[in-house]
Amino acid sequence: MIEWLTDISSWHWTALGIVLLAIEALGTGGFLIGAAASAFITAISMLIFPEQDWKYQLTLFSLMAVVFTVVYLKKFKTFNEETDQPNLNDRASQFVGRQFTLKNDIVNGQGKIQVGDTFWKVRCDSDLSSGTKIEVVQHDGMTLIIKAV
Repeated sequence: MIEWLTDISSWHWTALGIVLLAIEALGTGGFLIGAAASAFITAISMLIFPEQDWKYQLTLFSLMAVVFTVVYLKKFKTFNEETDQPNLNDRASQFVGRQFTLKNDIVNGQGKIQVGDTFWKVRCDSDLSSGTKIEVVQHDGMTLIIKAV
């Protein structure tokens, strides 16, 4: 085993970097990008200093993999989570500010309204009769909080 480690060249590190990038392409979520970059840097250092000991190579690879992974998680991970439509998958919050007309009475501060083909639970401070124009002011989970307009 030790004999094999003494024969590691820059091509081995380059191949490891390519393999790690290929596995990353399968969808690991960015975790292997740091390790792949570390393998490429170790390959470059082997080209510059070909007489490096295998212990130094593994230490360099390990430290750089940790550093690059932490940098990725701190700097670039949130980049993919930013959106110009933060309420895209939050249907209830999309209704805040919209106005509707009640088709059914609100009794004891609770009832339902139909928006499109979906019935939504609603809650308000007072009883309202059908035909009243209402506005959604906020939501509590999947319950819309309404007030009369």
